[in-house]
Amino acid sequence: MTAGFERSAKARPAGARRLGLVLLAAVACCVGPLAALAQTQIYDAKTRTWVDYDKKKARQYYARNNQPPEAFRRQIVTFRTAEPPGTIIIDGNQHFLYLVQPGGQAIRYGIGVGRDGFGWAGIVRVGRTAEWPIWTPPAEMVARDPNAAKWAAGMPGGPENPLGARALYLYDGGQDTIYRIHGTAEPWTIGLDVSSGCIRMNNDDIVDLHSRIQVGAKVIVLMQGAALYKGI
Repeated sequence: MTAGFERSAKARPAGARRLGLVLLAAVACCVGPLAALAQTQIYDAKTRTWVDYDKKKARQYYARNNQPPEAFRRQIVTFRTAEPPGTIIIDGNQHFLYLVQPGGQAIRYGIGVGRDGFGWAGIVRVGRTAEWPIWTPPAEMVARDPNAAKWAAGMPGGPENPLGARALYLYDGGQDTIYRIHGTAEPWTIGLDVSSGCIRMNNDDIVDLHSRIQVGAKVIVLMQGAALYKGI
């Protein structure tokens, strides 16, 4: 199997079906809606139950704690995969990004992913990176979002920039897919389906990931039933 997953006491099999790892979209926002994504849930250790985690609850949690729930904080986990260290594996269903490490381990980061209709899957590579990147919204976003239209020529990097502190630009062969792994000015959205297809991380985490990866690193994006485990 190409990509393995974290071992968990709460492992839940999703059947033997394997996602065909083909890039479903070459540019952002050009694909039709996929099946509706499952509601994000987090584990409540006090009640030992899974509870829904929506935008309102996420804002409230972040306001109280100034960080996302424990499941979405950076941590070392046991992880089995045939992919070499340095590979990025994204489990979009569970809102985790794994950076494969030696010795059957990975660094796991919490992420925000594409909202309903903007999810995608495939194998791409890091084509280039940037610190405090300029954000240039794609034409499709400019057309549908008045707030993006004023930055059609590019928004300078900075704390309010939607790409946050760092960006990894994802390429399919020599072509920019228009998807990125990037920071965010909205750290409370980690763990949610919120983006237009990009993978967002809090700024501390994207700075950490950026410091560890190489241009050319393989990125495997799994969505819609490809994840084998649900757990923290």
